[in-house]
Amino acid sequence: MPAKRVIGVALAGAAVLAPAVACSSSGGATPASQETAPAPLASSSPAPPPEHPFTGQPVASRRPVLAVKIENTASGKPQLGLRSADLVFVEQVEGGLTRLMAVFSSKLPAKVGPVRSARISDLHLLPMFGKPALAYSGVQSKMIPLVREASLFDVSDSADPGAYFRQPGRVAPYNLFADTKKLLAGAPKATKARDIGFEFGDAPAGGVPKKTFTVKYPAARFTFTWSAAQKRWLVAQDGKPDMAAEGGQLGAPTIVVQYAKTTRSEFHDFTGSYTPLIQTTGTGKAVVLRDGKAYQAKWSRRSEKTGTEFTTADGEPMTFSRGQVWVVLAAPKPVQP
Repeated sequence: MPAKRVIGVALAGAAVLAPAVACSSSGGATPASQETAPAPLASSSPAPPPEHPFTGQPVASRRPVLAVKIENTASGKPQLGLRSADLVFVEQVEGGLTRLMAVFSSKLPAKVGPVRSARISDLHLLPMFGKPALAYSGVQSKMIPLVREASLFDVSDSADPGAYFRQPGRVAPYNLFADTKKLLAGAPKATKARDIGFEFGDAPAGGVPKKTFTVKYPAARFTFTWSAAQKRWLVAQDGKPDMAAEGGQLGAPTIVVQYAKTTRSEFHDFTGSYTPLIQTTGTGKAVVLRDGKAYQAKWSRRSEKTGTEFTTADGEPMTFSRGQVWVVLAAPKPVQP
């Protein structure tokens, strides 16, 4: 074999063998198979903050839950604090009227009101939140023992009077307002926000384009109008825009009309008008308004301690838009007072 060819073969063999050894710290050779693999590079971007279970929006931490009963007739408007609520429930009360239950956790307004009395349906709705704080201004006398046994921390005006004040310029009983920080201070062990069955994300397939949607009660009428500019449904009641005391019209990216069986309870007000009992466990139909569309949906709540799940007509999860959610509890057929 010529000399040049021998040298070339030798160099090629050395090139193949070279990666098979490496210098150890003591100067010897260590097989490559025993070398320490390089550590993976750390991610330069931190993990996104968790989503709030009530709104689907990012939050740094989960805070205690405060529910407040709010007047919802013309005498008590405009209401204060509703724009900061994570959830707003609309419930039928005596006389075919409605009352609101605002649920706060991700943020708190300084003041909220007018605060009004609680109803039997509240005691069946609240356990899905664990043991939240409930602010209200009295109940029917027959309900007092039930409130004491209920899954809630009582921060009513009788249990925590220091958290309440009378708002100047308003007429009693529509002038009772509360300081939210003081309310939560009266319930230091209130349950923090947890999963209540809601799912948030992109809109599912389907849906019918809607500009307005109306829900009727025996003595009240709600109309929700889609605002493409604000990307939310604006609320009007009895033909008038529902304005917030802070300014602007009330509204939310998602409106859930939950049709729930409503019956006459054993309770009634001082006029003799019966108190409706809204059955929020079991199953039923719903209409979900989001992104300018109406979706036919179904709701299911196995027990009072569990949340309410919503699915499309095809059985897929019904996702909500991120942000405030209104849950309008309406009877499949209007229940007369």
